[in-house]
Amino acid sequence: MKIGLNIGYWGAGNDSTNLELAKEADRLGYSVVWVAEAYGSDAATVLAWLAARTERVDLGSAILQIPARRPTMTAMTAATLDNLSDGRFRLGLGVSGPQVSEGWYGVRFRKPVERTREYVDIVSKALRYERVRHRGTHFQLPLPGGPGKALPLAVPPVREHIPLYLASLGPKNLELTGEIADGWLGLFFSPEHGGASLDRIRAGRAKIGATLDGFDVVTTVPLAVGDDWRTAADHARPYVAGFVGGAGSRDKNFYRDLVARMGYESAADEIRERYLTMDYEGAMSAIPTEFLDSTSLLGPKERIADRMRALAEAGVTTLALSPTHPDPEASKAALRTAAEALEASGVGD
Repeated sequence: MKIGLNIGYWGAGNDSTNLELAKEADRLGYSVVWVAEAYGSDAATVLAWLAARTERVDLGSAILQIPARRPTMTAMTAATLDNLSDGRFRLGLGVSGPQVSEGWYGVRFRKPVERTREYVDIVSKALRYERVRHRGTHFQLPLPGGPGKALPLAVPPVREHIPLYLASLGPKNLELTGEIADGWLGLFFSPEHGGASLDRIRAGRAKIGATLDGFDVVTTVPLAVGDDWRTAADHARPYVAGFVGGAGSRDKNFYRDLVARMGYESAADEIRERYLTMDYEGAMSAIPTEFLDSTSLLGPKERIADRMRALAEAGVTTLALSPTHPDPEASKAALRTAAEALEASGVGD
């Protein structure tokens, strides 16, 4: 198993901290730094900025939002980032959610699995340096009856193949991920409940005659180091509450649904209700401590090493760490502790 860093969203007053964390991850030999986007900072610009300030670590989008860009634009961006980083880019894609897709981008959130399949097909053709032709329900290239012609990507990437990841939660999208992607970007994965997601991914791999061998199972985990793991868990509460309570509406929140499937339905509903009524402290307090423990890395180095072993045994191949300490120096120290814990765990790659 490898470890990476997920610095999340840019521009929330954490810019200098995120840069320092990315540089520290690069120095420590982390495998990848992931960058997110929603409706604030875009991931591609931040990744280009990080490419100029790091040397060895891979740089990945977690995610570039599918409704934000035409697929050929995404292929151009991926190729450009791969060139700027000298072959260190990983392309993570996802459909986002109904509120962002329809409210911010004006793109109907319908048939997301079918749309993702077509999107990835076009991106992959472009990155293979083929002339892009596609006749689908959601995309048609070139447009019929007009002057357009099938074009290849004018500037190919550094590598013959840029690793492609999908962020997925539902059963059908998980199966699609196994079928058409090189890796999965997961969240709230626990050794106790993650098997159901991996079973769906395995089903997708089986469709193409493949297994999980060589497939990168990535999960982002909050990281909080301290002598008392219960005290450390409180640092992870804002992170979890933001997803379960705020990443969606009262009617549709995929993260709330995931937590409910893991056996915490009443807690998930309370978190969502309190968060949406701006009772943020109440939302954080409603998160069960056992849920935080099962989906985070908490406590001293030895305890973190134990959890790393459990996650590796459950099938995770890359841990994307999200330090949750409010103090920047404490977050950098947490990255160092995690690197030491991986070595102590015996599951490092």
